[in-house]
Amino acid sequence: MAQHCHQGHRERLKERFLQEGTLDHFTDHQVLELLLFYAVPRADTNPIAHELIEQFGSFASVLEKPVEELEKIPGLGKSSAIFLKLILDSARRYCEEQVDPALILNTADKMVRFLKPKFVGRTKEVLCCVCMDNSCRVVSCDMMFEGTVNAASISTRAIVEAAIRHNSSNVLLAHNHPQGLALPSNEDIVTTQDIKKALAAVEVTLVDHIIVVRDDCVSLLESGYL
Repeated sequence: MAQHCHQGHRERLKERFLQEGTLDHFTDHQVLELLLFYAVPRADTNPIAHELIEQFGSFASVLEKPVEELEKIPGLGKSSAIFLKLILDSARRYCEEQVDPALILNTADKMVRFLKPKFVGRTKEVLCCVCMDNSCRVVSCDMMFEGTVNAASISTRAIVEAAIRHNSSNVLLAHNHPQGLALPSNEDIVTTQDIKKALAAVEVTLVDHIIVVRDDCVSLLESGYL
């Protein structure tokens, strides 16, 4: 009887989504509940969804939590936790593919448009190294040095080697501050200046270093630090 009740609830929630065609009017726990139908096929996902929101505060926070924390929630095993993590990374992939790959990054606005999707949902600091030709057309884009971005964690040599390997004329750097403001630290400034000098030694220009947070970006060039 309980299983039949759960199945009826699942079908009603799915049908509501099909009729509305959007999740706009669903609460956070209802969205989680709906998603978990496909990861927890035989259990009532309503209490699991409520517990996730109660523990972590919001839909976004749930998706940002590591698998090790998610799988501690009663009823949510490792496979279901991995499923939730895949949602955020899939969303980032989608956002990245909305940017024109032929975009020429010759203004700060274009650089921000290209870079921001690459940091969607990231909860650790990561450095993005974009190698470009002499027209500022992207040749390669690599995410490097996950962790705290400072002089100790960034290998200037690795950035220079990437620029040489891709025969780049210009390099654009970006990193995120997941828990802070889009303001450069002293370490950010010193490290950026060191990288600029190292690239100049091989006739490559560091065009900018941009710091990204969820709703803001700061250009070290426009801020006068380059």
